[in-house]
Amino acid sequence: MHFKIIFLIIVSAAIANACSAPGNTNQEKTDNNKYVNTFIGTGGHGHTFPGATTPHGMVQLSPDTRTLGWDACGGYHYTDSSIIGFSHTHLSGTGISDLGDFLFMPITGDVKLSSGTAEMPDSGYRSRFSHDEEEASPGYYSVHLKDYNIDVELSAAPRSAMHKYHYNGGDAKLLIDLVHNIYPDRDPGHQFKIISDTEIAGYKHSGGWATEQEIFFHAKFNTPFTVVIYDNGAAVSNPDSIISSKHLKAVLNFDENAEEIIAKVGISSVDYNGAKNNLETEIPHWDFDKVKIAAKNLWTDQLNKIQVEGGTEDEKTIFYTSLYHASLSPYLFSDVDGRYRGMDKKIHQSDGKNIYTVFSTWDTFRAFHPLQTIINPGLNNDFIHSLICKYDEGGILPKWELNANYTGTMIGNHSISVITDAYMKGIRDFDVEKAYDAMVASVKYDTTGILFPSASVKNKLMPKALYYNETREFIPSDLTNESVSKALEYAYNDWCLAQLAKELGKTEDFKKYEKQSKYYKKYYDAATGFMRGKNSDGTWRTPFDPRFSRHRKDDYTEGNAFQWTWFVPHDVNGLIGLMGGEDQFTANLDTLFSTSSNLTGNEVSSDITGLIGQYAHGNEPSHHIAHLYNFVGEPWKTQELTDEIMKDLYFNNPNGLAGNEDCGQMSAWYVLNAMGFYSFCPGDPNYSIGRPIFNSILLKLPNGKEFKIIARNNSSNNRYVQTAKLNGEALGEAFFCHDDIITGGTLEFEMGPSENKNLFK
Repeated sequence: MHFKIIFLIIVSAAIANACSAPGNTNQEKTDNNKYVNTFIGTGGHGHTFPGATTPHGMVQLSPDTRTLGWDACGGYHYTDSSIIGFSHTHLSGTGISDLGDFLFMPITGDVKLSSGTAEMPDSGYRSRFSHDEEEASPGYYSVHLKDYNIDVELSAAPRSAMHKYHYNGGDAKLLIDLVHNIYPDRDPGHQFKIISDTEIAGYKHSGGWATEQEIFFHAKFNTPFTVVIYDNGAAVSNPDSIISSKHLKAVLNFDENAEEIIAKVGISSVDYNGAKNNLETEIPHWDFDKVKIAAKNLWTDQLNKIQVEGGTEDEKTIFYTSLYHASLSPYLFSDVDGRYRGMDKKIHQSDGKNIYTVFSTWDTFRAFHPLQTIINPGLNNDFIHSLICKYDEGGILPKWELNANYTGTMIGNHSISVITDAYMKGIRDFDVEKAYDAMVASVKYDTTGILFPSASVKNKLMPKALYYNETREFIPSDLTNESVSKALEYAYNDWCLAQLAKELGKTEDFKKYEKQSKYYKKYYDAATGFMRGKNSDGTWRTPFDPRFSRHRKDDYTEGNAFQWTWFVPHDVNGLIGLMGGEDQFTANLDTLFSTSSNLTGNEVSSDITGLIGQYAHGNEPSHHIAHLYNFVGEPWKTQELTDEIMKDLYFNNPNGLAGNEDCGQMSAWYVLNAMGFYSFCPGDPNYSIGRPIFNSILLKLPNGKEFKIIARNNSSNNRYVQTAKLNGEALGEAFFCHDDIITGGTLEFEMGPSENKNLFK
């Protein structure tokens, strides 16, 4: 952690102590913000951003240091030494770039309209900076721009933001760049509206990963300005109040004696009035510190939902930063008046619930959404409501939705998992029958790789029945890529649908989808012990190497046979039977974690990272595997492995993640496992026990109950559970259920330095 952040932690701790001193009656809330290091994941391939935002906020105001290349997905990389500017929208931890809307860059001197390059910063308007002059905390970011001698401070409200620039040398200017994107824009459309000498608004149409995006901003300044609009590099003579083109930038010139400029900015996907209304509703004043404190308070409430004691300072920082990262997306998409842009590109009015965007469900169904069912069930319900609205507007449940676009990214359809998991845990404040209809409609189609405007979605869906039906019962590898991974995920999705059908009394549907959930067995090759691709004629695809991985050009998605063979979370006993029983199943698991990490094949997937043997924690298909030992009576191996993963693959530094953060999934895995359990199979309301990191964890539940986890004799060396009790009664298995949490109670562990092979027997 940077020394200035450490200093802030020390100061915060001193303030907290002062507030709790004898005779001080103004005692403040516990402040877990001090443990958040927003720079975790900004190095390596974490793809996070360090800037100012609020929990699930529409605005993510953050510095951009690069826009091209895989490690530009978050807009910022810790290894960079120059800042292009500060844009208002960012993705957290994705593997594809997008957003970076409305770049603001304070400048002085001669105007340069190009951003320049990292190698030659002086060739453009970007500025050098040093991490020694950079600070960040939840809801706040600041930096000194060396080339301009400008101090920048940023903070955010849910749908709006505030900038504060201190020009130490005068000659204050601000460049607003509508061309800037964190992706190559295929379909630009720009507009500026000059409203007054203190207000300017803008519009941007773009086509990146999400092919059809529209967004508006409205900005107010505390100091008057004159403005020059540039179209494709040329100043616009005698501009009208509205200027439209495809390559617009603006330079605002402030009074030559101006030293401190404050800008407040609202954004909206709806229209100019939406952006203005968001701004004026959320930030009606000019007090930067008030915005900063309000943002911090929102984060305090979010982070205080889990209180931990014990562990090291680094472990607390990793834990609360993980909880922070698991509180960024999905993002607010509806304005303060409830309007939002739908999948059909029309403007809709919400029914009182917020609408959200950025649903990375292939990643987040595994741990992120299950975490929300515990600490934010109402919010998770709103997420499901948003998914159902998107079905109404677009014709199918999204699996990777971004700004009212179906991106066609990834496989399966895990909105089905998110809905089923919530329902099975008692979260049901949504139209369940409509949700079921949406699941049935969506499970019929394969939308992988299809990019389509939402209005024509129904004409571009590819029925899975082409490759997957009750006659063939498998997906031929010679007819489609990633056949094994798709089939395994379809089987799991069918199982989820079967569970909801059973709950709703739809007996025939239950039988149908339960049967289809067993189709995974068609891919298991007993001779090799792996799930393999099968050709149309029923023969195995050859040649076969379980370590082989070629990104998107073989039978597996972002992985290989070693990792994907285990993706049967809904029928572990069936998988044990396929492998010949518990002994062989255990031996195969041992082989997974001990086989050389060397991979074979050209174009090896960059997502296979965080390796322990062939287990790849840097990508999601492996995330449940360490808990499989609990099903075969060897829970100490689950405890060993979860301990090893948390210690060796999560760090308190910029390169602190083993792979892409993936919209909170990597972090949610850590949060759950650090508490000592994991959502092994979403849709099944049971949790698998691992190894708690902290001595005490207190979950303050929204229903007013508390669930406490106590680990006695806990230490880095004492990583093995000796005894486990729930509400004073010994647990007879390595599992407990969701109801045990939400009704309140205590889960107690006694820890020790060696494995207890008689635990749960």
